[in-house]
Amino acid sequence: MNELVIDGAHGEGGGQLVRLAVALAAITGRSIRLVNIRARRAKPGLAAQHLTALAAVAAMCDGHLEGAAIGASEVCFRPGRIRGGVYRFEVGTAGSVTLVLQAVLPVALSADVPSRVTLIGGTDVTRAPPVDYLRGVFLPWLAVMGAQVEIVSLRHGYYPRGGGELTLEIAPARHLCPLIAEISGPLQRIRGRAHVAHLPRHIAERMAQAARSGLADLAPVDIAIEVLGDVEAFGTGGALTLVAETAQGRLGSAVVAQRGLPAERLGQEAAQALRQDLASGAALDVHAADQLLIYAALAGGKSRFSVREVSLHAQTAIWLIEQFLPVRFTLMRLEERVMIAGHARG
Repeated sequence: MNELVIDGAHGEGGGQLVRLAVALAAITGRSIRLVNIRARRAKPGLAAQHLTALAAVAAMCDGHLEGAAIGASEVCFRPGRIRGGVYRFEVGTAGSVTLVLQAVLPVALSADVPSRVTLIGGTDVTRAPPVDYLRGVFLPWLAVMGAQVEIVSLRHGYYPRGGGELTLEIAPARHLCPLIAEISGPLQRIRGRAHVAHLPRHIAERMAQAARSGLADLAPVDIAIEVLGDVEAFGTGGALTLVAETAQGRLGSAVVAQRGLPAERLGQEAAQALRQDLASGAALDVHAADQLLIYAALAGGKSRFSVREVSLHAQTAIWLIEQFLPVRFTLMRLEERVMIAGHARG
């Protein structure tokens, strides 16, 4: 089969395209050439986090990488056979381990034996889903599809030092169930977690209180507050994750503590994002839909799920997935939400 050339400037033109492309290449056995990598970013080319994702997938499938280096704008990847087992990958910076996981997890699920994967870097950093969002929203949706993925060890890590550590046990799941989540159903409760590490407790309390105030008219809001020490976290930071449980599933939102941004503003932002998704009647929040597209494409049968809006990340993922797999996604606007349907092409 001829090498597939992927334009890294397509759509959102960022790191998601790189991570998803290398994962799909490993799963399908298709050799790829990535060009114009992260061309739409202020600093184009591979950063440490993207390089780690490439190297991790290559290690898990005995693949061969050419041109993979910090700042590289073009990389070739020839995958081999996917192997489960024990793996440990270190970003070396505060680059997000949850983003690296976006490349690693679908590959591990396609292996023939279980995997134990440890990732070291940032667990709670900006422009990436915090690890509590992974635990509270993303992994439960994967479980609905039949994937058995468990976080067995966690130490939080933040910008700029990184040093966080996440270990997952991943069982093979080469026959996922379709994702059927058309409506959210009645809201039952909202829960969450606000944590800080090596910072005053009142920062977490203020984030949580602002979020409660922004959501209290919708449902009971229960937000746990935690102050982490040296064992639970490396460095200084914090985050707030909210999870809305509905009759048909769950939606989430999350923010990461940043120097110079008031805790109240962060809590308000998390509450507002969740309110918008809930008001639309969508079954999935925008970020969950972005991340679950590849699993819907790999599942047997037809997936059908709703989201408030189809983000540019999701549009890019749909375009890329259709380059590798015999699936077709269709989008249908339904008043305040969009229905995404994935089915075999033919």
